[in-house]
Amino acid sequence: MLTLVPTPIGNLEDISQRALNAFLEAELIYCEDTRVTKKLLQLLSEKYNLNFKCEDFRSFHSHNENQILKKLSPEDFNKNIVYASDAGMPCVSDPGATLVQYCIDNSIEYDVIPGANAVLTAFAMSGFIDTEFTFFGFLAHKGKERHQKLTKVMQNNNLSILYESPHRLLKTIEEIKNIDENRIIFLAKEITKLHQKTYKNTALNIYELFKNENIRGEWVIVIENTQTKGESLDINDIKKLDIPPKIKAKLLSKMTGKNTKEIYQELLDKN
Repeated sequence: MLTLVPTPIGNLEDISQRALNAFLEAELIYCEDTRVTKKLLQLLSEKYNLNFKCEDFRSFHSHNENQILKKLSPEDFNKNIVYASDAGMPCVSDPGATLVQYCIDNSIEYDVIPGANAVLTAFAMSGFIDTEFTFFGFLAHKGKERHQKLTKVMQNNNLSILYESPHRLLKTIEEIKNIDENRIIFLAKEITKLHQKTYKNTALNIYELFKNENIRGEWVIVIENTQTKGESLDINDIKKLDIPPKIKAKLLSKMTGKNTKEIYQELLDKN
């Protein structure tokens, strides 16, 4: 069978007994980075006086997963296979989902062990009372894709959660400030680690606090949702509007990502 094992995101003591047992019983370990997983098992072995016997470590990450999946056969899962990402929960901004889908498609038994996760930990630490949130992972580094995703984040009716690296954190805070300087944001640095720290304030105040700082560590950003009282427009609402087809096509293109000309022609064909 396949077992997806979450690994500590900083504090070794966040490993669970179930996760340790899975590593102890593993006959093959797929890793986001074999060096990281081997180092983790070495540290766990020393801390808990354990003997991990698996010697078959293979890389499985976003750049090679398709090639590996093509070579897999259901018979490979007659042994105990573990997948572990570098830190945290597999499939959450980390590889692993394609392995799970392979098991579903081929009726292979699999399990996911609960464990450390920066998204949920930051959400619980943030103090926002909303129970709904959307996780957006990392923003694109630059360009149109970054702008579009950040616009979606800032217009989200739910809380938005992002991951951010130290060298792009200030840029992201500045962009949030430029859209809505009064928006409340929560920042969590190095969750579970020695230098864990949190901040919560308006985007403007957070920017002023950080603009001259030497920013280090990995960050999670939780952004207050928009305080709209009306209902969101959907595709059918746009289609019913009494507006020129060209404008309607542009709006529908923005909402669906489909080609504007194709939508425009579809609208003309229906009239």
